Amino acid sequence: MASSSTPKYNSNSLESSSNKRTLKDGTNWEQNEEIPRLPGETRVTDKDVIYMCPFNGPVKGRVYITNYRLYLRSVENGLPNERWRVTFINEHYGLCDTYPSLLVVPYNATDDDLKKVAAFRSRNRIPVLSWIHPETQAVIMRCSQPLVGMSGKRNKDDERYLDIIREANGQISKLTIYDARPNVNAVANKATGGGYESEDAYPNAELFFLDIHNIHVMRESLKKLKDIVYPNVEESHWLSSLESTHWLEHIKLVLTGAIQVADKVSSERSSVLVHCSDGWDRTAQLTSLAMLMLDSYYRTIEGFEVLVQKEWISFGHKFASRIGHGDKNHADADRSPIFLQFIDCVWQMSKQFPTAFEFNEQFLITILDHLYSCRFGTFLYNSESLREKEKVTEKTLSLWSLINSEKSKYTNPFYTKELNRALYPVASMRHLELWVNYYIRWNPRIRQQQPNPVEQRYMELLALRDDYIRRLEELQITNNSKISNSSASSASPSQMMSQVQTHF
Repeated sequence: MASSSTPKYNSNSLESSSNKRTLKDGTNWEQNEEIPRLPGETRVTDKDVIYMCPFNGPVKGRVYITNYRLYLRSVENGLPNERWRVTFINEHYGLCDTYPSLLVVPYNATDDDLKKVAAFRSRNRIPVLSWIHPETQAVIMRCSQPLVGMSGKRNKDDERYLDIIREANGQISKLTIYDARPNVNAVANKATGGGYESEDAYPNAELFFLDIHNIHVMRESLKKLKDIVYPNVEESHWLSSLESTHWLEHIKLVLTGAIQVADKVSSERSSVLVHCSDGWDRTAQLTSLAMLMLDSYYRTIEGFEVLVQKEWISFGHKFASRIGHGDKNHADADRSPIFLQFIDCVWQMSKQFPTAFEFNEQFLITILDHLYSCRFGTFLYNSESLREKEKVTEKTLSLWSLINSEKSKYTNPFYTKELNRALYPVASMRHLELWVNYYIRWNPRIRQQQPNPVEQRYMELLALRDDYIRRLEELQITNNSKISNSSASSASPSQMMSQVQTHF
């Protein structure tokens, strides 16, 4: 769904000098029109709605239904606005076949600019908006590596585009670029035509390497972890065996990188650009974890579903290749537990902040179980374009339909809703632990963990509270009925209500 905020004009704006405004996607917008319309586009109906925007949460507005599309004009700060816009350039996946059909880009960048930038980015994965800070307007952008190569090629359009991103929130300081790879790997990628943003070519940007290893290192680490937990667990050498897998070290590096991204956006009010090689593995880990730390909406059940759907599924994480759906070749070099690592990081955060997440451990385990089960179409294929081609939404059900049909099963009873609170987990080996209830649950020698007695008792108390509230409401309804039918009664409604209040 496209969206729009109520346009603002000022005396210095070029748009204010004309009653007609031509948007970057080719639509014309008369200032007194309800929505910008394409040639031949006519309005069918409209209504007031609250749109759950994946970039900055709920947005109140009015949705207009035309013979071509849905269009939301927000009454609050929404997207697009005077700084950001929704582009339809990838509507048929012509620009990038691993990106979603709708992209949010800087308003001052034209679609022609985007095509030129795409030619200089691996797999045509241009820098696009993932999240915008509701107060500072600092943003998290994601993309792939620039195609610098051994000769150190430059692209003026790409350099100017990054400057436009930096200026979009009025930022004076440099744009921060986080390259998820180790420095040596980024240099080595030059030999295959890739590379990174140099200071000479991008003087208004600063680059940091986060030292997160590639898919092959992660695959070997998980194999080592599997070997020490199944079929036998060696108690006498457990700690040294776990250390030799380096699994928790990789979890630490991913969390550390995400903390740096979140802190830069929140504390330093600086926009950031995140990429790795192709921008669909480590990039997705970093952007989604940073958004989880900064935005409480993504810590709800619905919000987390939106986060996975947007940052992983729509933005082309290669689920089919990384998991090996339908492929019996277990030695496939493309396989890697990237999404599993992300869920593990989320679990580590939920252990450190037990009241901050609406979902529980069973929610995360269910997602991972059906990542491999192929029972739902949610994680099938490598990209949105392939799912659309194979008509996955018509032929399969979504995992989220199962979870949302029995939310109570996946709800954390200790959850306390908090707005605008950033979470910064401690990414230290002393605070990280192996997720025993997931990795060792099938070991025949390990007794299944019983439900947490504190959590179980809390659930019972919540059920008792709900029962008391229901009974109180029934008494209030009955008593109000008696009050309305008894005009001769001298007691006031407030006195009557006090008679049915409970000590609870």
